[in-house]
Amino acid sequence: MILAFDTATSFGAVCGVSTGERERAERAGDVLAAVDRLVGDPADIEGIVVGRGPGSFTSIRIGLAVARALSLALDVKVAGASTLDAYRDGLPVIDARRGEVFAPGPTVCRPEKLDVAGKTLVGDGAVRYRDVFESAGADVPPDDDLRHLPDPLLLLERAGPFGDASLVEPLYVREPDARPQA
Repeated sequence: MILAFDTATSFGAVCGVSTGERERAERAGDVLAAVDRLVGDPADIEGIVVGRGPGSFTSIRIGLAVARALSLALDVKVAGASTLDAYRDGLPVIDARRGEVFAPGPTVCRPEKLDVAGKTLVGDGAVRYRDVFESAGADVPPDDDLRHLPDPLLLLERAGPFGDASLVEPLYVREPDARPQA
């Protein structure tokens, strides 16, 4: 089984993949609890795919830390993919906080700066800024539509090569707020 998960958005998701088919997927507020429900025997995990972001700094770091810890504990390889690559059936828009969104490029901008007329938008940023996007001519599916979830199967399809977990780097699109003291 390949374990695939993403924690970079407020709609994190986890799934296990065996022989190319998704076994089960769920929203993951608590990624370890979701993994525990999904995986009967941790020894069945042959590899891990994790979303690298963009997303909230803390969420990305949690996902990478979980992937690295599981990799060490289970002696399995890890691969990463952009969270923006984990969406189908729409333009992914991830909430970047601070009144901004992450979009393919990857880029970060204010929601009103995206050219969205005639497009279907998915992701937690699309839900959060629904009014802005719909007034600009975009379609945003209902909040509970599964298209707003990152699809771990797509992460698996678009992941880089499997290797040492420490080689999977986060995808940050903007500079961090925290700065070293002078």
